[in-house]
Amino acid sequence: MHLDDLLDSQLALPSIPRVIARVLAELNRDEPDLRKISNDINTDPGLAARLLRLANSAQFQLTKRIGGVSEALAVLGLDQVRSLTAAAGMAVAFKKVPGMDMHYFWRFSLDVAKLSRKLAHEARVNASTAFTAGLVHAAGELVMHLGMPEQMDWLNDQAPALSGHRAGAEHHLLGYCYADVGAGFASAWEFPEAIVEAIQYQIAPFADDVYEPLAGIVHLAVWRTRAREENLSEAAMAVTFPDEVALTLGLDIDQVLMRGPFEWTTGQEAASMA
Repeated sequence: MHLDDLLDSQLALPSIPRVIARVLAELNRDEPDLRKISNDINTDPGLAARLLRLANSAQFQLTKRIGGVSEALAVLGLDQVRSLTAAAGMAVAFKKVPGMDMHYFWRFSLDVAKLSRKLAHEARVNASTAFTAGLVHAAGELVMHLGMPEQMDWLNDQAPALSGHRAGAEHHLLGYCYADVGAGFASAWEFPEAIVEAIQYQIAPFADDVYEPLAGIVHLAVWRTRAREENLSEAAMAVTFPDEVALTLGLDIDQVLMRGPFEWTTGQEAASMA
């Protein structure tokens, strides 16, 4: 299937839920109306519950439990609520995807998001935007699985989804990969241009004279998450480390490996998305 045909398919690329669209539009205003945002979220009990589960998950390490949407807005801030709202909307839109283990998908994506946020702090890049970019970096896989399930089933046998060989296998078969599709998804859902470009260029962050730091951040976060999933040895990580990307961002391997305290995603956190 041609890329444009895939992105035009309503089956493959769900429309953004109306409540999510209203909330994100308000959050993108110069002076968002917090009461309106809270009221809109509360009109969708499922969205409100999912947002609160995410807000109370271990990733934010809050000292007290958040009990309502208004409190979440006050405690987390607008940037984090924007990230959580987009994530909740995406989880609703892609509730079931044939051929994809959604629990694993969200665990992997949350790890990439957390790593992206932490690396963004180190590189002095907007951390909340980096978290969102990391969270939706592989959304293209969901779109492709919905739009062309038979081809994806065949590809899954050749190179598992989210593996390091996946993009190359997709390019060989289709002429594009999940990064191209994910950028189309992010654009259709009106994500900020920086996130669209981060998803688009995550495979080769600084190719074609493009310099989008977020793409480099996501690239490094994905590499680190895969290294953990594949149980790479210290030697293997040293050999495969994307040093040129890290150097461009002013980061070293110790920073990317997160040798300090870091909370990997738990099964409960992943379940809050799936």
